[in-house]
Amino acid sequence: MASKPRTLFEKIWDEHVIERRDDGTCLIFIDRHLVHEVTSPQAFEALRLNGRTVRHPELTLAVPDHNLPTTARIDAQGNRVPIADIESRDQLAALERNAPAFGVRYFGATAREQGIVHVVGPEQGFSLPGTTIVCGDSHTAAHGGVGALAFGIGTSEVEHVLATQTLLLREWKSMEVRVEGELGPGVSSKDLILHIIGAIGTAGATGHAIEYRGKVFEDMSVESRLTVCNMSIEGGARAGMIAPDETTFAYLKGRPFAPKGAEWDQAVAYWRTLHTDPGARFDKTVTIQAADVEPTVTWGTSPEDTVAIGGVVPDPASFADPSKQKAAQASLDYMGLAPGQRMDAVEVQNVFIGSCTNSRIEDLRAAADVLRGRHKAPGVKWAIVVPGSGLVKEQAEAEGLDKVFTEAGLEWREPGCSACLGMNPDKVPPGERCASTSNRNFVGRQGPGARTHLVSPAMAAAAAVTGRLTDVRELV
Repeated sequence: MASKPRTLFEKIWDEHVIERRDDGTCLIFIDRHLVHEVTSPQAFEALRLNGRTVRHPELTLAVPDHNLPTTARIDAQGNRVPIADIESRDQLAALERNAPAFGVRYFGATAREQGIVHVVGPEQGFSLPGTTIVCGDSHTAAHGGVGALAFGIGTSEVEHVLATQTLLLREWKSMEVRVEGELGPGVSSKDLILHIIGAIGTAGATGHAIEYRGKVFEDMSVESRLTVCNMSIEGGARAGMIAPDETTFAYLKGRPFAPKGAEWDQAVAYWRTLHTDPGARFDKTVTIQAADVEPTVTWGTSPEDTVAIGGVVPDPASFADPSKQKAAQASLDYMGLAPGQRMDAVEVQNVFIGSCTNSRIEDLRAAADVLRGRHKAPGVKWAIVVPGSGLVKEQAEAEGLDKVFTEAGLEWREPGCSACLGMNPDKVPPGERCASTSNRNFVGRQGPGARTHLVSPAMAAAAAVTGRLTDVRELV
């Protein structure tokens, strides 16, 4: 009897079910576990107090990223620069102790391989198609860009995975986001995912795993796919996925933790089966026309508050839902914007190029292409470029991108989460605006009182040289 057609999500889920219970929950095997300093100290301490070990330390990778300052980490005498913030210092020190104590592979603060956990995983070939990947961080969805089922978990679940390499979960629904046509010039994967979130809303994919389908995604580089999947959580999804293909295999081949030799051939043969079958049913489908997507920017304090750069700030009264009207007005009050105000006239004082969404070499190249031969506008006080890992930093410097940034008046930093979130020294001053390549524009996300406009790397670079939110197509 022929098996029922299945979606990509269903295939990976079914492959990892250890036990299905009568109440509908499933015990799932977890292939890869990424940990950082914020959600792991309590989990490791609970293991220690209960006399437990890490079940499969070889399946866990630890990297410091959230609290780590992005300024110099080694002084002129070759000594480690101390962390000023006490809480950050304690969390970072705990990870540095816990990882080796439990036999977990650890890329320390000064290691070449250190970086943002969601950049390091794919870069090292630790993240692979068809695997289940978890981390105590919501943007774990990024790893779906290589065809994995990847999702964020809480601190108690971090402990459970460390101890058992399993999780007890109820199977999610599946959602198809199909993009028809081709993206226009100057439109990036970041613009596309912002547009999608604006279309479906922050609750549009709640309880679903999204599979992104269509030629637009097939034509994307893996780095662009990682960007799209990274922000799936902003649409309410548990995970975002793109089926692996020849582009994926070429990206992963030869990476440190990827299979080698005959094992590589066997892996690729399996990975080729990881696609949604003809006739498989999605619980929900959304179709987007690529021609409708323009360089996009957020205007409010939710990732769904998006508009094309040539558009205007909406009037709260234009929304049908009273709760959205109230939220929109609160956003405008916080952001200091008025209905009808042109987005391309909004001045910015800060620019941040980095985060797990947009800090890979492709992102830095896109920003450098705009900045080359230009200089930061006088009204931009603070502009930093933060590579996603030490290896990205090395490659960027080998290509001379660091010189492009510094000659344009931007600062070139060490790898880390940086100004994506207010958990380290890289904060946007209260009341000031930031054109940011990060993933969230919540109230205070980049520091108390900070006003965040989410954009692509090229758009952030354009804002840096003009001092305002700018359509990058005017510059390139």
